[in-house]
Amino acid sequence: MTPVLTRPAALLFDLDGTLVDTAPDLAEATNRLREHHGLPRLAFDTIREQVSNGGSALVTLALNLTVTDANHARARDFLLERYAEVVADRSQVFEGLEALLTRWQRAQRPWGIVTNKPRRYAEPLIDALGLQPGALYCADDLPVKKPEPQPLWAAAHQLGTSPSACWYIGDHRRDMEAARRAGMTAVAVRYGYIDADDASEDWPADAWFETPAALIAAIDERWPEA
Repeated sequence: MTPVLTRPAALLFDLDGTLVDTAPDLAEATNRLREHHGLPRLAFDTIREQVSNGGSALVTLALNLTVTDANHARARDFLLERYAEVVADRSQVFEGLEALLTRWQRAQRPWGIVTNKPRRYAEPLIDALGLQPGALYCADDLPVKKPEPQPLWAAAHQLGTSPSACWYIGDHRRDMEAARRAGMTAVAVRYGYIDADDASEDWPADAWFETPAALIAAIDERWPEA
């Protein structure tokens, strides 16, 4: 059954695991960290679950180092340096979303990205993929980041849209919390990078979609092509 959702005036996306499948390149960086320490490579699916939790979580996964460990910060720097080398090698927009955004841009409907990814990685990735968001807010653009609502408010303001008229689409609990705090429609996608222990049905979301195709169908239903 299609969720009862209002028509969005603007779409805002999380980046990793929602708009772009970045897991292959983040997995490569994680395994290069493992190899640097003489360890075998981890299975892709094992790394994929942790991608949305950020670089520190990937270091903990790769080397079993907690954030309080004296060697954690150095390992994280190494991982991020390796990631910068491969940031757009195999990452791709999830199937169908690029065509959706092309239709939105052709119709002059606003869309943007709000991510907890630092700009030094987000911007070259977005450029390499040829994406043209009307607003882009990254982890280091404001004093706070998701789940705080300020980046979402800033993006809506830049797009010239009220927060209540936006859908914020993400694959993590903090995305849904940020959307709720910002007064936006909170749309969860389960095709993203969700830890097996994370009960996504308990997230404070207004709707859940299992696939990019289901998300696209819900958007197109509310904005049928003329």
